[in-house]
Amino acid sequence: MSDWLFDLGNSRFKAACRRPDGGIGEVLAWPHGAEAMASGDDAGQVPLPRGRRAWVASVAATSLTTRVMALLRERFEEVQVARTLAECGGLRVAYPQPQRMGVDRFLALLAARAGGGDVLVAGVGTALTIDLLDADGIHHGGRIAASPTLMRLALQQRAVQLPASGGHYREFADDTEDALASGCDGAAVALVERSLRHARERLGREPALLLHGGGAEALLPLMPAAQLRVALVLEGLAAWAQLHAPDEADGPAPLPSR
Repeated sequence: MSDWLFDLGNSRFKAACRRPDGGIGEVLAWPHGAEAMASGDDAGQVPLPRGRRAWVASVAATSLTTRVMALLRERFEEVQVARTLAECGGLRVAYPQPQRMGVDRFLALLAARAGGGDVLVAGVGTALTIDLLDADGIHHGGRIAASPTLMRLALQQRAVQLPASGGHYREFADDTEDALASGCDGAAVALVERSLRHARERLGREPALLLHGGGAEALLPLMPAAQLRVALVLEGLAAWAQLHAPDEADGPAPLPSR
């Protein structure tokens, strides 16, 4: 029976099979809500898989996480939950209280660490997160801001005539939809570029730039030097599983399933 990896984010629930070589299989996704996942087998949606062990990372609300965990325990023999640690797999987190750092950021850094070198990791989902990791595995901290998608939604909530989506990036737009896309996407890109500049100053060398998350691909044309790794959190969860699987050689003790 297969092990599966599950990433319960702020907007979507993603999953991938954990391959024997430590990689991940095809990424599946569901809309938020345990009801949508529970009905997947009967509603023509992607069914929630079954298997031996589920590895879970969640930044969602406690109530939703609890419901999803209950579903997973019906389908898997064992459920393991990843959490942010001060040190793991050669990564040392900057937070004095590591538990205050989102596990999604932690796992993205863990995956980035596996590639080696200096790297600026930018996640584009509900939030825009930016973290700097050096070649020695030292996390230098980061930033959290609204993503372009969230900016658009926030603007529409205050001004309903402004569309929450649509438009194309232009340096000086002559249309409202384009102006919104240009302003919100441009704000995210500007913050990443500022972070890159300060990363160069701090490290004395140029870090690689990794983009991940559901909104990363839309920003890629504006940052051509970036590498796109959409499923970086799931990759990091696979690395966590490699370090913590109880039946794999030299691994640490398993995490509690409850």
